[in-house]
Amino acid sequence: MIIESLLPLGKLDPGLREPDTPLEIGEFAERAQTAESVGLDAVLVEETKDDPYQLLALGAAATSTIGIGTSVAMAFPRSPTATAMSAWSLQKLSHGRFVLGLGSQVRAHIQRRYGLPWHAPAPWMRDYVGAMRAVWECWQNGTELNFESEHYNINLMVPLFDPGPIDHPKIPVHIAAIGPNMCGVAGEVADGVRL
Repeated sequence: MIIESLLPLGKLDPGLREPDTPLEIGEFAERAQTAESVGLDAVLVEETKDDPYQLLALGAAATSTIGIGTSVAMAFPRSPTATAMSAWSLQKLSHGRFVLGLGSQVRAHIQRRYGLPWHAPAPWMRDYVGAMRAVWECWQNGTELNFESEHYNINLMVPLFDPGPIDHPKIPVHIAAIGPNMCGVAGEVADGVRL
């Protein structure tokens, strides 16, 4: 059985952080070490008040065996290439322990908090994951970057922005889903689903 904990919480057992509970970012590495020492399989970070990728970098640098990952990081406010870079760096830093959990967020947040146009989320997520995987393939194998879809046209990668191959290039992608369409997309393009 896999046992994961959502950090940063005020405790090591799963639950929800109260909206007004501040996170002490300086304590994150220590909490990840504690989770590792008690035998948990992974620590996961949600994207609410803090950037999950920065927190996970702290956790990855402070641990050696525990898995690290985003429980649900918001996909659409970031370009697929930017998310690909964050995931690539975390996979390299963690020596293959990173899992990328992505979610679509709801229309109001995409439109009013991020100022982006709304699209049907399931096809958009399919394109997003496809674009990320194309970028990773380019970096790992030197494959020409030429991803075209309804939502993305990504075809430029120059040496300055190419981090090159890593030892653990297979980054698991899990998609958060609550409906049948997104569950279907997760089945098509992801390695797991977060319900």
